[in-house]
Amino acid sequence: MRFLADMGVAQRIVERLRSEGYDTIHLREQGLQRLPNGEMFVKATQEGRMILTFDLDFGEIVALSGRDRVSVILFRLHNTCTPHVIDRLREVLKDSGEALEQGAVVVAQESRHRTRRLPY
Repeated sequence: MRFLADMGVAQRIVERLRSEGYDTIHLREQGLQRLPNGEMFVKATQEGRMILTFDLDFGEIVALSGRDRVSVILFRLHNTCTPHVIDRLREVLKDSGEALEQGAVVVAQESRHRTRRLPY
């Protein structure tokens, strides 16, 4: 799996994902701190990456995207400490990995997550 981390995602999370073998980049690493969400969506589409974000705007961007299929993992967490975010992400990938590969929006909350597959 390939991920693109939004600015709200800690660099330590990106580093952890890399250590587990995931191809992950952070906007900051590429000097794209101010990249608008729509352009981040385009970048993820072009590079075949799933978006990791805390930004609620991505649900709407995906809904309005039409043919472009980019999976989004949206964190809605009170506890944003790296170990907790990683634990929630692991659960999402374990339970919804196939849906994410095909196109989905997953909302990860404190103790559960919801998966919405994107229409074909």
